[in-house]
Amino acid sequence: MASTDKAARRAKFEGAWNGIRDELLDHFKSCGMPQEAQEWYARNLDYNVPGGKLNRGMSVVDSAEILLGRKLTEEEYLQAAVLGWGVELLQAFFLVSDDLMDSSITRRGQPCWYRVPKIGFIAMNDSFMLESAIYRLLKVHFKKEPYYVDLLELFHEVTYQTEMGQLIDLITAPENEVDLNRFSLKKHSLIVIYKTAFYSFYLPVALAMLFCRIPTSYTLPSSSEPIAPYEVAKEILIPLGEYFQIQDDFLDFSGVPAQIGKVGTDIVDNKCSWCINTALAYATPEQRKILDENYGVKPTEEEKELAKRMAAGKNGEEQGYLGEAEKRVKKVFEEIGLREKYAEYEEGVYKKLNAMIDGIDEGAPGQQGVLKKQIFTSFLGKIYRRQK
Repeated sequence: MASTDKAARRAKFEGAWNGIRDELLDHFKSCGMPQEAQEWYARNLDYNVPGGKLNRGMSVVDSAEILLGRKLTEEEYLQAAVLGWGVELLQAFFLVSDDLMDSSITRRGQPCWYRVPKIGFIAMNDSFMLESAIYRLLKVHFKKEPYYVDLLELFHEVTYQTEMGQLIDLITAPENEVDLNRFSLKKHSLIVIYKTAFYSFYLPVALAMLFCRIPTSYTLPSSSEPIAPYEVAKEILIPLGEYFQIQDDFLDFSGVPAQIGKVGTDIVDNKCSWCINTALAYATPEQRKILDENYGVKPTEEEKELAKRMAAGKNGEEQGYLGEAEKRVKKVFEEIGLREKYAEYEEGVYKKLNAMIDGIDEGAPGQQGVLKKQIFTSFLGKIYRRQK
């Protein structure tokens, strides 16, 4: 039943995109853009925006309904969906440009946009257009709202924060220049918070809060001090986002393709992940030497050929294939007890986040204009002990 409900929610959210997409294209056409450019922009939108899980965008709608304590009217739903698709447009902007910077090959099971024939470096401008579409939509749908400037500032601030995180990531872990001395758990935390947590977790909820007219500060009879709800939300959602990424890093190491839907590549790609940083913190000098010599090392041509042959076989796609260097790194990960350390981390952060959520004062039953615990328990419930 839950899966049917989720499918229906997704279908409704995707239905809203069709109208938003047409609105963007109609405006583009009204500016006198030639047919060729219209087709290019339409293809950019279709290829890069609606294909993902849509969790970020749908979270805006879900959070708004929790805050209001009821289903949204059709008019309210469209407004909330515009904000949700604004988050998805921002995500598309990040991914298109990130794939170009990283020379990535595939995204969401298809070639990265810049690798599509005739696209190339035009993908850079296409990514800018995806970002600018957000502000076009905000102007049309929210210009008359008292919180319009707050929406603009929120999108701009979170975009800037994400770009800061991207910078640290790019200069800390260039794919073909391995130097584990640049890595640390503190730097990993900074990258994750700025590159992922702000836009993936805080942004959708903060947008819903603005949409539902949650003030920046309020006082409840049960609390002596004024409550700053946006700060309270941030204090929970940022560590929640960090937990999500650490979980992602761990699944890249521990999961198999049949489980997580992809072959883990963090080790060969020299990613500044939680796994390598935790290993570095506990490694003996001998283990550190193995990590220095093998982390970020690409498979040999012979290993690549063997991987292809295995993939063509009965179990190849499910098992994947590890090069010798990657095997040595994973062996060190196992020796230092990475699985146990992750399990300990997960239980600790889950307990801490639940305590923070329990501390939220919701005021009187059914009270409007205040934070609701359900927003955060909903996020945490989807993440805790996930396997993919």
